Order: sequence, then C-alpha cells, then structure tokens
Amino acid sequence: MALPIAVQLYTVRDAMAADFVGTIKKIADFGYVGVEGAGVVFEHTSPKDAAKLFKDLGLTVVSAHEKLPLGDDKNAVLDRMATMGTTRIVCPWRAPENFKTVDGIKAVCDELNAADVVARENGLSVTYHNHWFEYHNLDGKPVSQIMLENLAPTVGLEIDTYWVKVGGQDPVQVVKDAGSRAPLLHIKDGPADSIEANMTAVGDGVMDWDAIIGAGKGSTEWLIVELDRCGTDMLEAVGKSYTYLTGKGFARGR
Repeated sequence: MALPIAVQLYTVRDAMAADFVGTIKKIADFGYVGVEGAGVVFEHTSPKDAAKLFKDLGLTVVSAHEKLPLGDDKNAVLDRMATMGTTRIVCPWRAPENFKTVDGIKAVCDELNAADVVARENGLSVTYHNHWFEYHNLDGKPVSQIMLENLAPTVGLEIDTYWVKVGGQDPVQVVKDAGSRAPLLHIKDGPADSIEANMTAVGDGVMDWDAIIGAGKGSTEWLIVELDRCGTDMLEAVGKSYTYLTGKGFARGR
C-alpha cells in the first residue's frame, strides 16, 4: 500500500521567508498530506498560527525537528509539541565532532535517552535523524551501530536514506535492519557521491527507490521529502518529487 507523503519544511525555508502562508498553501496544492516541522517555521509565525494554517489546509504535522525536552528547553518544547498536535520529537542534528570517539557517541546517546524518558512521560517519542557521519566507520564499525548499542530501544530512527548512501552504507540494508524502529524515512535524491553536491528532485538522482522503500514495507509509516539544497528551483523540485513518488505508487497524497 502506498505511504502518506510529507515534506520537511526546512526544505522550503527560502520560500517561507518570502511568503510563509503562500508557500504552505503551495505544498498543500501539490498534494502533500503532511509536513514535518522545523525551527525555521517559527521565524515567520507562531506555533498557534502555524498549527491553525496546517489544520485549515488538511496537513498533518507528522513530526517536528525540535530541541530535546531537557533543561531550560523542556517546557517550551513540550508546549510547542502540544500546540502543533504532534507526538514525535525528532533530534535533527548533533555536530560531527561528537561522533569521532566512542565516548562522544555515548554522550549523544545518553542525552537522547534522557530526553526519551521525559518524552514518554508526556505521551511523546524521541527519534534521531542521521546525516552522513553516523555511517562512517569507527574502529571498523559503523558509528550508527555503536549508537544502537547505547540507545534505549524506545528511541526511534528517522533514516535519511540519501545521507546513509553518502556515508558509505547501503540504505536498503539499513532500512531493512531498522524495521519498525524507523517509522519515518527521509527521501532525497542526487548524485550521492559527496556532501557538497547539489541534490535533485526525487527520481532525478541515483537512489534506488524501489528497493529502499520496499525494504521498509510493513514498518515505514511516512515518506518525508527533504532537500537540503537543490540545483534547480526548490519549489519546483518539491512538486516534481511529489509527482514522481505518487506516480510510481510509492506514496499517496490527496
């Protein structure tokens, strides 16, 4: 069965800066049924107003790239999640230098585990979004494997399939091995041969979507288009990505 399709709003950050409401309406017009929140959204609107706009347009807030609900950030994060009506907190980034030693990796995992406890106490979940450096090897073992050995089993994974390939691992196998622990897949495309290369609309690059999406069958709940940058107009690429994924039967929209 085709999976529901969303877009990570960081993708359209430049368009939102020029016309926030118009950009979100355009995403709905393309046919997307969901969005994934990002901090950049709140440079243009409040959580309350954003939530109303998404609801009015029939866009599900699948998840949110957020700060972890710890320390001084705790209450603000919990309030934003409640206002936005989503339960998945996604940690979008920890700097590459944190993953150069086992101790550094364990420290990241300890932080995620602590946030996971708070999240679950409040009816939420914590998920970690990878980049390329978590799929490099450290002492002959992928950093991602060391993370899994130190993360609580309740911490989820949002697998960015493109960055897995850039990092030197096979996204098909990574998605298959993750199983139900990875309900969210980030879908982006491009040459996948360097971190600097411009990305493309989904379907215009080298990613094997039949195999990758097939590997998540029964476990993946959402496909989330995210392009960090693009060699063409970003909104056009977002629309083209929707057309490709729905046209191939991988995703379903409106």
